[in-house]
Amino acid sequence: MRTDDLIKALDADASSKAMPLQSAWWMAAGAAVVIAAAVFLLTIGPRPDFMAAAHTMRFLSKFVFTIVLAVSAFALIRALSTPGASTGRAMAWMAAAPVLVAVAVILELFMVPEALWGTRMVGSNMMICMGFIPLIGLGPLAIFLWMLRYGAPTRPVLAGAVAGLLAGGLAATFYAAHCFDDSPLFVATWYTTAIAALALLGALGGRFFVRW
Repeated sequence: MRTDDLIKALDADASSKAMPLQSAWWMAAGAAVVIAAAVFLLTIGPRPDFMAAAHTMRFLSKFVFTIVLAVSAFALIRALSTPGASTGRAMAWMAAAPVLVAVAVILELFMVPEALWGTRMVGSNMMICMGFIPLIGLGPLAIFLWMLRYGAPTRPVLAGAVAGLLAGGLAATFYAAHCFDDSPLFVATWYTTAIAALALLGALGGRFFVRW
């Protein structure tokens, strides 16, 4: 069978599912949000001074980074789960969150004395961040990997990694409401590391669970 014929056959199979794939993705995203919210509220919950912190730019910027990552990863994974779908534009948008973080880090380095750079980067909740972002993201990651099986990704490892980034962006959005470390230096270091762990786990899931 030629590659083009195989892609058409996979696309037809994905389109013949009981529920349209794109609609199923929205339902999966809703379920993932509910699960992540439940884990977050049952474990650590928001920080006590959430309302006061919400008036500071550093605190709000964390949500910008994580939501942009989640939205761009959601667009890409929907494309990757559909054979033959164009992924170029969605792939390009994946650079948005890292660029925003990089800009924020540069601004932070200009605004904060060099003697405080290390303190801001290490923060006070490093281990909590490294533990709870993956914990909150595990349920959503399982849902997204299952959705990839519902579709027909031709690049399952890449799709699995993007599923991990999506789960990580979602989990980090909830965790940011608890985190007392608002510096972009902390976010760039530890949020990124925790999200990367979910991306690696997602890639492994794509390799062994999603492949066909």
